Amino acid sequence: MAEPPLMPTILIPGLLASPRLYAEQIPELWRLGPVTVATHTRDDSMGAIARRILAGAPSQFALAGLSMGGYVCFEILRQAPERVASLVLLDTSARPDAPEQSEGRRSQIELARSGRLGEVADTLFPRLVHARRWGDESLRRIWRAMVQEVGAEGFINQQTAIMGRPDSRPGLGAIRCPTLVMVGDSDLLTPPERAEEIASGIAGARVSVIRDSGHFSTLEQPAAVTKSMVEFLKRSG
Repeated sequence: MAEPPLMPTILIPGLLASPRLYAEQIPELWRLGPVTVATHTRDDSMGAIARRILAGAPSQFALAGLSMGGYVCFEILRQAPERVASLVLLDTSARPDAPEQSEGRRSQIELARSGRLGEVADTLFPRLVHARRWGDESLRRIWRAMVQEVGAEGFINQQTAIMGRPDSRPGLGAIRCPTLVMVGDSDLLTPPERAEEIASGIAGARVSVIRDSGHFSTLEQPAAVTKSMVEFLKRSG
């Protein structure tokens, strides 16, 4: 019997995150087909980020994004829905930026411009992980390494794009591909009700809640996230 064709997977990291965000998932996803971690630091709008990713992407692919990566996924689906074979959204929201969120982002941009990106990173860390991981130095080192890899210019581009993103809720009903929405049970930034909101708008979508995890589910509970992603992509592929 012929082997089923391999489906490429495109992974999109979150704000200030690099390919390290998916380090534990990539080896298992790679067994299903080629894996690419998209670049999302060079453009300052969701439209431009999505166009750059699509320009280098295969004709069809599985798509996954965490947090900001999820915002980019929504934009890719607006631009080229026929190319997305299946979708995994992790710890993200379909809502646009609230005014108070944008105000905070502008303050962080000013700090980054003045050479204080490290301060921004240290302030963000407790909001990104479960309270039990606040003292996890290994996880903090991964976070700091990703921040350095993105850099101040990349961060400013990302925050500008995030502030300008549209409301994706009205377009959820147009998403036709198989969809899995994952979220940490203790995610402070995009809590489980945001995942439920997304899934309720997409026909057939299901939610997977990751126990004992904050916003960085791929790093905090890598085995559980990998298992859910691989099982879903095998079924939907």
